[in-house]
Amino acid sequence: MATTQGLPRPPAPGAAALPDGTFDGTTVVVTGGGTGLGKAIAAEFARLGARLAILSRKPDHLEAARRAMDELGAEVACIECDIRDADAIAAAFDRIEERFDLPAVLVNNAAANFPSPTEDLSPNAWRTVVDITLNGTFLMCREYARRLLAADRAGSIVNIGASYAWTGGPGFAHSSAAKAGVKNLTETLAVEWGPYGIQVNCLVPGLMPHEDMTADIKGNLAATNDKDACQPALRVGERQELGWAATFLASPYARFISGHTLVVDGANWQRRNLVSPPVTPIRDQMGRPPFDED
Repeated sequence: MATTQGLPRPPAPGAAALPDGTFDGTTVVVTGGGTGLGKAIAAEFARLGARLAILSRKPDHLEAARRAMDELGAEVACIECDIRDADAIAAAFDRIEERFDLPAVLVNNAAANFPSPTEDLSPNAWRTVVDITLNGTFLMCREYARRLLAADRAGSIVNIGASYAWTGGPGFAHSSAAKAGVKNLTETLAVEWGPYGIQVNCLVPGLMPHEDMTADIKGNLAATNDKDACQPALRVGERQELGWAATFLASPYARFISGHTLVVDGANWQRRNLVSPPVTPIRDQMGRPPFDED
């Protein structure tokens, strides 16, 4: 008789999913790579021999990235850059090419997000999330591809998405709309740039707790008695699992995969109940009073 045991645990951090040296001699750019899942992705590329260029707006995040890459013995360039600014992006790529060379891989991890009922969102809040998450991803892709095309070089882009790009997500109208754009952008660019040797994919993380989570996510987790039991896998994900997926998508072993969105969440986004539970309005979930236009 089958027992509910969930999906097996992954290998420990530091294990390699690809052959040693897969990314020897290559440069990998990771936006938002100084904290959380971005840092985990950068670490897996570093373990496989890549030189890292980490982009962030925040000096403390860049310093965290430097320490993490130094511990792994990887060459790293930490560059302050606001991905909403096309000129700043161009300057960052100039610095990367001066320090290393034209990157072989771009990982667009940087994004903005916070929960809010839609009626409470200010126009500026909406613009900020869409500008960083969608426009920033587009601007990074555009600058990188223009340089690859001019140099007649192949390359790989991995955009970080979210499962509510398909489903929507109460409390995340701004982010879910932006991530839906990222998913569609991925698919469009894969077709446009495939003839020139540029593959474009999207990677969607599930719940992977880490020390750099935002306060709202930490609060949601604290309110959940057993996080593992809330996942079909009967466990949450571990950061290295996302890193392994990213390195695979950008590796020589995935060259025929392009325009694809890979979800790494133990099937959680596809979970449905046989009998739907009562609906709890988002304002109630967030403990907010009834809407008052004043």
